[in-house]
This record gives sequence, structure tokens and C-alpha cells, in this order.
Amino acid sequence: MVKAIVVRENGGPDVLRYEDVAVGNPGPGEVRLRQTAIGVNFIDTYHRSGLYPVKRNDQGYFIPGMEGVGRVEAIGPDVTTLKIGDRVAYGTGPMGGYAEERLIPEAKVVKVPPALKDESVAGMMLRGLTVWYLVRALHQLKAGETVLFHAAAGGVGLMFCQWARHIGATVIGTVGSEDKAQAAQAAGCAHTILYKQVDWVAKVREITGGKGVPVVYDGVGKDTFMGSLDCLSPRGLLVSFGNASGPVEGLNLGVLASKGSLFVTRPTLAHYVSTPAELALASGELFDVVTKGAVKIDVGQSYGLAYAPHAHSDLESRATTGSTVLVV
Repeated sequence: MVKAIVVRENGGPDVLRYEDVAVGNPGPGEVRLRQTAIGVNFIDTYHRSGLYPVKRNDQGYFIPGMEGVGRVEAIGPDVTTLKIGDRVAYGTGPMGGYAEERLIPEAKVVKVPPALKDESVAGMMLRGLTVWYLVRALHQLKAGETVLFHAAAGGVGLMFCQWARHIGATVIGTVGSEDKAQAAQAAGCAHTILYKQVDWVAKVREITGGKGVPVVYDGVGKDTFMGSLDCLSPRGLLVSFGNASGPVEGLNLGVLASKGSLFVTRPTLAHYVSTPAELALASGELFDVVTKGAVKIDVGQSYGLAYAPHAHSDLESRATTGSTVLVV
């Protein structure tokens, strides 16, 4: 038996329970990992709350967590690229990360360069791969472009600002406090907007000389969606990649025409790294920019595995900066 965080009913952070679970032996194409660090992400709170429904196992629970790092303790039949002792990481699931040990398909993990520390890796995989597809796959961010990114001081936001600066793009970022503005600026955000204090749509228009931006990256959702549309230039693209304030509902497509023949996409990372080859490409480019120092991983806070409820509370109350990890 090993310790894990289990969810038996949907609800607030208090439904996260620290219990003993059985792991078992790896099946065909699987490995068993002894984990050292686990990433905490907003998608975990969506699974916990029931916003994104999750099927429970035969024991009536599921284990949240989509990313982590550890060493291979056992390998199942047909595993060809890994051996016992390999240090590997994953960032696209499958779910089950909040545990001391877990089973995972060989195809879902990648080997980790020795120069990278465990907590940094755990804090970079899901966020880093998300940033990769935002700037490299969904839209090829180019030098000289100016874009808007909401929650620029969050885990994804800080990485996005750094990667965009590395490319040569200009980021306008919304933040909730002066401290977060300073963090975003240090990461390369050229213009920070305190969205609680000013009309952020008007500010974006002012910064861009009334033109708006070609792309808005919006992980907030309901509270910012319509304003994000108003920040776009004609034929601009709104990338709605998260629901921190709740899901967007009831969109009249005619609004897109009236605001400038706009485009909206609701992407997920899984569709951009759906094969081992795509995952290897994305991870390789992520590890490269981090190893070079172009993107630095800010692990703003870490918690013991048993304190996952506190991590969720802090994340949902916007009390965190950078990445959040659980350590084992």
C-alpha cells in the first residue's frame, strides 16, 4: 500500500482525502513510478469539483493529478524504451498523479535531462507543454507580435511571458496585484494591467493605439470572455484554454461577426501531443528552452502530499504565484 489523495465525491478542497491505496504491478506497456514531485493545476480543481466529470474506479474513487516526476520502479511486458531506474516525467496524464507511486503507460512519459531538478520538472510539464502548444503549435507566435495574456503571473502565465520574450513577441498581461505585476514584468511581460483597478479593455486599446491585438490567450473563462473579444483586432483569435472563473456559456456566434469576423478556439493540450512523437517533440523543445535559461521555472509554493487540500484552496483563491507542487 502507498499513500495517495483520493476523491470519493465532488466538492471543495475538503473532499481530497489522504488514504492508503494499492498500486499493483504494471501491465503491458506500463511502468510503475516512485514519484518525487507532483504538479498541481487548475484542471485538478475542475476534476475535484465535478466541472470536468471523472469516472471513478471500482472502489468508488479517483486520484487526481495530471503531471509528475519520478523513477521507474518496475516495467511491464512490451516496454521497450525504459528501464528500472530511469528518471521520467509526464504532463498530459492519465490522471492519478497525487500518489507516492502510480502506474502509467510508457507512451505517456519522457526521460528528463539530468540538469533539471525534480520540483522544477513537476512544476513545468503540464504548464510548459501548454505554453508550447500556445506559442508553437496552435498559433506560431512571431517576433514583433503583441498579444494579451490573462493571469500573467500564474504558472502558465510566467512561462508564457518568458517564452514570448525569447521569441521576440510583446506581452500585455492582466494581473490582480502589484506583487503579481512585478512577477510578470520580471518574466518578460512588457505591459501589466491591474484588472481590478482599471478598465482593462480600454487599457489594451490604449497600449495598442486602438488597434487591438491579434491574439488573446484567456485561461480565466466566463469573467473575461466578452472583454477579451473586445481586445481583438479584426480577424483576431481568442484562445479560450481554461475556466478559472467558470465555463463560457451561451455564445451567440453573431457576436463574432459584429466584433470583426473574429475566431474563437477552445483547445486542449491532449489534442496537440496525442502521439509519442508529438510528445517527444514538445517535451524536447520545452526542456531545451528551460536548460538554456530562456524559460526559468518558478515554483512559488510546495506542499507535502497530505496537504493537497491546502494547495487547492490557495490555488482557487488566487493566493499562489508561479507553479505549485506536492512533494513526496
